[in-house]
Amino acid sequence: MREAGPNFRDALILTGGGTGGHFFPAIALAEGARARWPARPICFVGARRGIEARELPAGPWPHLLLDVEGLVGRSPLRMAKSAWKLWRAVSHLKSLWRRERPRAVIGTGGYAAAPALLAARALEIPFFLHESNAAPGALVKQTALQARRVWCGMEAIRLLLPGADCRVVGTPVRDAFLREFQSAGDLLPPFQLLVLGGSGGARALNEALLEIAPSLLDGMPDWTILHQAGPADLERLKGRSHHPRHELVPFITRMDEAMEAASLVVSRAGASTCAELKDAGRGAILVPLPTSANGHQRMNALAMAAEGRAEVLDQSADLSQSLEAALLRLMGDPQARQSLSMAPEPNRAVELCLDDLGNYLG
Repeated sequence: MREAGPNFRDALILTGGGTGGHFFPAIALAEGARARWPARPICFVGARRGIEARELPAGPWPHLLLDVEGLVGRSPLRMAKSAWKLWRAVSHLKSLWRRERPRAVIGTGGYAAAPALLAARALEIPFFLHESNAAPGALVKQTALQARRVWCGMEAIRLLLPGADCRVVGTPVRDAFLREFQSAGDLLPPFQLLVLGGSGGARALNEALLEIAPSLLDGMPDWTILHQAGPADLERLKGRSHHPRHELVPFITRMDEAMEAASLVVSRAGASTCAELKDAGRGAILVPLPTSANGHQRMNALAMAAEGRAEVLDQSADLSQSLEAALLRLMGDPQARQSLSMAPEPNRAVELCLDDLGNYLG
């Protein structure tokens, strides 16, 4: 176990990660808390193998990264090993926090949040939860009843957390998304297709795009593709040929700028990405991750489609063909494309969460 870096005494602890969908709402809340309470210490607790292990060391936030991993979908042996790592991480935090007691803990989900939330519950440190998705994760379900408040990204969560103190606030987005965006209808050629597999990439989407991009771009000379493939999958794809106007990158740091430049987006359906699409006013083709817990990505995608902001494609054996057909239609028809690029939706999630937190902090 690593030695603790930050001083946790009287601090706000943000915890959540593994994937960008859990990590970026935590960053958004931290940015808002720093602006509202500049004298209050703010620290992060995460996992050594999640997106936070790459992002936090390069950022301004004091943090502690623990050796934990997910429990869901693993073999009995791996599950036992993961449970042992979790127990060890919780014990380590409890030892630290008995000496340096935080003021409150805010969890945004994912396996990376488990040690801090379980330690807070054991030590009776007040904690708050945010659940972005249309279906709560296992950790949120396990800890919701003891939370001071569960902030929900969608109304549907209330019914799935009976007895918890829930408030619907939406999904927090980073400061960069809390601004006006250029209308998609005002963009001029060359138009850009933005492809997002999530912070970790998505192999099925990557393979489908590499297969269909050459014919798409040859037939549409006024289009380019910016494709976030994920660090691990990009390494695998380095030797593969691709069209000169198809740019593959491991990770996009300024996602607000990439979305603003995009005329159309292809993406997984994580709650953070859906919230950012709405804030930027960009239409999308959403391909939900079929193995997402409780099918939450499909529920997120269907909610976007019900608002007229997205088309939904299932990940099936013919994904390449169905994706190519949808892209040909939307890339070739400005009116159809524009019908998905609805007006940006104001996002008050950070403000509403911090109002609640402020009532507790006094």
